[in-house]
Amino acid sequence: MKIVIGATGASGSIYLQRLLEQISTTEHELHLVMTAHARQVANHELLAFRLPPKILQHADNDMNVPFVSGSARFDAMVIVPCSMSTLGRIATGSGQSALLRAADVFLKERRKLIVVPRETPWSLIQARNVVTLIEAGAIVLPAIPSFYSNPKNVNDVADTVVWRILDQLGLPSSKAFRWESAKGRPPQI
Repeated sequence: MKIVIGATGASGSIYLQRLLEQISTTEHELHLVMTAHARQVANHELLAFRLPPKILQHADNDMNVPFVSGSARFDAMVIVPCSMSTLGRIATGSGQSALLRAADVFLKERRKLIVVPRETPWSLIQARNVVTLIEAGAIVLPAIPSFYSNPKNVNDVADTVVWRILDQLGLPSSKAFRWESAKGRPPQI
């Protein structure tokens, strides 16, 4: 697959880091575009943001990247984390940057666009922007972790969201917790 991964300045850089680590760069072509604020937040939250090898990095102000054109064939785009401000700009069709233009292209070309907002609570305006994106064909996957897998640390918690992103991409992880039997169910109250 050819995948564009975008990141904005919302808190939640761990989701980006864990996603990048769990997609094989030998099997898939990954293009990364981060806003300036995304880099600042990643450096603050992670202290040592690491890019796996073979990831193609692009500047957010570079409108010559291939994925900003509908004629370039890409399979999916994930924006993680996605600020509600960026989500709102996408909902209005703004194309002021490479990240925004790419999201607009993925919507108009009916390609998979997965938006992972991390901010909470939402205002009514933000909720309406989410509805607009869903109606336009985007998958809105809020960064809400699950706890069925009994996570032991912060990476395990973040992975519960990353597994959902991978599922939506069609790249399920063998490590993902799957609800399989009555044995794994919580007790009845």
